[in-house]
Amino acid sequence: MHSINTEEMAEYITLNHGSGGRLTGELVREIFASRFGMNEPFTDSAIFNVAGGDIAFTTDSYVIDPIFFPGGDIGKLAVCGTVNDLAVAGAVPLYLSSSFIIEEGFPVEDLIKISESMAKEAEKAGVRIIAGDTKVVEKGKCDRIFITTTGAGIIREGCSHIGSAAGVKPGDRLIINGPVGNHSIAIMGARKQLSFTTQVLSDCASLVQLISKVLVSGVEVHFMRDLTRGGLATVLNELSEMTGMGIEVDENKIPVDEPVRGLCEMMGFDPLYLANEGKVLIVVPENGCSKIMAALRSDPLGEKAEIIGEITGKKNKMVVAKTVTGGTRVLDMHSGTQLPRIC
Repeated sequence: MHSINTEEMAEYITLNHGSGGRLTGELVREIFASRFGMNEPFTDSAIFNVAGGDIAFTTDSYVIDPIFFPGGDIGKLAVCGTVNDLAVAGAVPLYLSSSFIIEEGFPVEDLIKISESMAKEAEKAGVRIIAGDTKVVEKGKCDRIFITTTGAGIIREGCSHIGSAAGVKPGDRLIINGPVGNHSIAIMGARKQLSFTTQVLSDCASLVQLISKVLVSGVEVHFMRDLTRGGLATVLNELSEMTGMGIEVDENKIPVDEPVRGLCEMMGFDPLYLANEGKVLIVVPENGCSKIMAALRSDPLGEKAEIIGEITGKKNKMVVAKTVTGGTRVLDMHSGTQLPRIC
């Protein structure tokens, strides 16, 4: 049995270990990956070969609070989150399994709503839920309902490199499909029962069709990752670490809806670190940007797509943002969490 080096790691797990940032990475590397024989880079989906074909496989658990929120619910989120992890790996999602841990006393009516939401999103994403498991625990032993979904899909020809960033080159451009931060702000508003002048909806959505349009555009995609826990800034840091290259982004180009920007300024949040559930970062050669932008903007989930930066090629593993005031700031990997139980 391996022993944990307590001089380097915390003695106990904290909420910050679930933030998707630096502490999450340390937890995965030092405790899980080292014992399970998993090698970096860690991607949203594992890829393995079966009978001459590449298969993508992923799993995720959902503990979001509240379970019903503006723009979705825990069931929709569970399906969208898992199919998106497959899609950004260059896969065609095909099958899901779902596992439920339900607290005694949970309303059957709510369970029906969640199940119907999952069925609807699965149909929309073109996947089938074919297996599952259900456990019920005593009241007070679980916060209403937790869902785990596992997904599998077939990697598209020539796309097995996308999740690992193996094809990223200096000069590549970074593109996102729309405004960031909406999911986190929608959850915070629902959790704290805040009233917004303009309603903020979660961006929770299946990106399967959008990503398909990108992958059949004729442009070689070098990297994709959906911007979930830790947000855009965390994914940019992961990409920089994976490639060993520097990254520069322009904050003026990063779309943020005004209600979200206003709430972030008031609450002290940085929208670049907020979780999303319907946003993807796409890295492509400069000469492919126009085709990718056209593909994105032809889809309702990509109408507000923007080119936000580029791979610099500097061997400094640093993410730098040009600020709205004309200066620069380093976007480091967050150690803490701005909002727990966001997914």
